[in-house]
Amino acid sequence: MTHRHLRLILAAVVLAGVASWTVTAASQGAAPLTPQPLSSPTGANAAQPQLSVSSRGVLLSWIERTGDLATLKFSERTATGWSQARTVAAGRDWFVNWADVPSVMRLPSGTIVAHWLQKSGADTYAYDVRLSYSTDEGKTWAPSFIPHHDGAKTEHGFASLFPMGDGLGAIWLDGRNMKPAAGHDDHGGGGVMTVHYARFDKNWKQVEESAVDARVCECCPTAATVTSEGVIAAFRDRSATEIRDIYTSRLVNGKWSEPAAVHADGWNIAACPVNGPALSASGRNVAASWFTVKNDQGQAYLAFSSDAGRTYGTPIRVDDGGSLGRVDVALVADGRAAIATWIEFADQRSQFRVRRIDRAGTRSAPVTIAGLAAGRASGYPRMAINGRELVFAWTESGAGGAMQVKTATAPLPQ
Repeated sequence: MTHRHLRLILAAVVLAGVASWTVTAASQGAAPLTPQPLSSPTGANAAQPQLSVSSRGVLLSWIERTGDLATLKFSERTATGWSQARTVAAGRDWFVNWADVPSVMRLPSGTIVAHWLQKSGADTYAYDVRLSYSTDEGKTWAPSFIPHHDGAKTEHGFASLFPMGDGLGAIWLDGRNMKPAAGHDDHGGGGVMTVHYARFDKNWKQVEESAVDARVCECCPTAATVTSEGVIAAFRDRSATEIRDIYTSRLVNGKWSEPAAVHADGWNIAACPVNGPALSASGRNVAASWFTVKNDQGQAYLAFSSDAGRTYGTPIRVDDGGSLGRVDVALVADGRAAIATWIEFADQRSQFRVRRIDRAGTRSAPVTIAGLAAGRASGYPRMAINGRELVFAWTESGAGGAMQVKTATAPLPQ
């Protein structure tokens, strides 16, 4: 049985196993959030939303599909709404996936950088991470390039981009050590997935590429953020005994630290759950959020760090009755609390929810942003803090099954 088949089985098990749960770890506390719809800038058949934040504000990116043509677009949050959408790139040979989504972000220099996935060979899972940048607010874009140079026609994806001084850093899942099975477009041939890292200087010269973790889950999204002490990366590790917990590694003096578990959940599973972590940082404060399964119940957690990700406090339960994961997190500026989002699954319904959680474990009442399809079509909902405002983005099924990206805002709770 292939890993892809196991993933489908896992999804069914998690959905079937989610049951009612009594929250005992944290009391209901602060006032709930009050989200308001915000007219989306996306066109027809749009999905794969992503949000990024800089000192200039929030960028929303997404993919629009017309037949086999995929187009990456983005828009900027303004005082009156979203700016007119601009196109980054388009192609008929892209690898478009519900969980492995492109991104568009603004660097401190003002340059806008983007990534997407493009096929590199005939096999289903042979594709590359492609990068490009714009120095004129997205009017024109440099020819795309890749951060990995192994030459293998295999999986390179689930990238996370972050600023590094005047340049750019990136991590991604790298399949150069995977061995495709004969006759199968899958992972069945063995080998291991790794996390790799690359750095580009201000002139877009690649000055480094190295491994971060030598054995990780094959298809869980990565996360990365920048603390006052440097970069921290998060991913789902994979032990020799198939323990697949969330680990982090810090870039210290140009070297990645030995990956360490945020918390020893001990989740033993012989397949990829396609459920990655989220990170947010402010100074030396870090918030990490993730999904795991305990006693056949999907659960989402959050943990705080006050030492730039070296150690984490006791995990705080994020969901109420059961979760499908697909978490996001944004740390408030002073580090006292974080805003967490997740997909709650209860009474055979899936809901995109948000709440505030402080370091003591006090949680606001959960607020439902939107109802979602329980399957993969709903993708990963997103959330970001923009000054005193929260911004949300998610995917819904529209008329005739066409996908639509929706957005909303809410005041940042005190």
